Amino acid sequence: QCISGCLSFEDYMDKIAEAGFGSSEIRVRRPYRLIPASRYSLEQDILLETIEVCSYKVVAADDGPCVFTGRVAIYTGFDEHFDDGHGHIMRRDVPMAVCDKTANALANLGRDDLTITESNWHYAGGGCC
Repeated sequence: QCISGCLSFEDYMDKIAEAGFGSSEIRVRRPYRLIPASRYSLEQDILLETIEVCSYKVVAADDGPCVFTGRVAIYTGFDEHFDDGHGHIMRRDVPMAVCDKTANALANLGRDDLTITESNWHYAGGGCC
């Protein structure tokens, strides 16, 4: 939730992409303070978070920048590997870090042999893109 004068996480990442950073890694995102609504006469509590972002000045793909938030794709089918036809080749049963864009595209395939995790806000490299 963003109040006047601040940027939401999504707006912040959009600004980074607009500045020409086509790949970003969210290395850490965690809460550091809660401003309680009851004590400050607010409509709702405000959670303040700290974020560590490492961005690379590379050209973004035609479908937008890659933002890594700790999501992982795992192929569990019968073949030795899975190739999505877009440059992502996954070995069977081996987790592969994927950017949010790729995670969503893989999830949209609706395959029972692909598991896509949610963002954990920790990324240590080794991604797909």
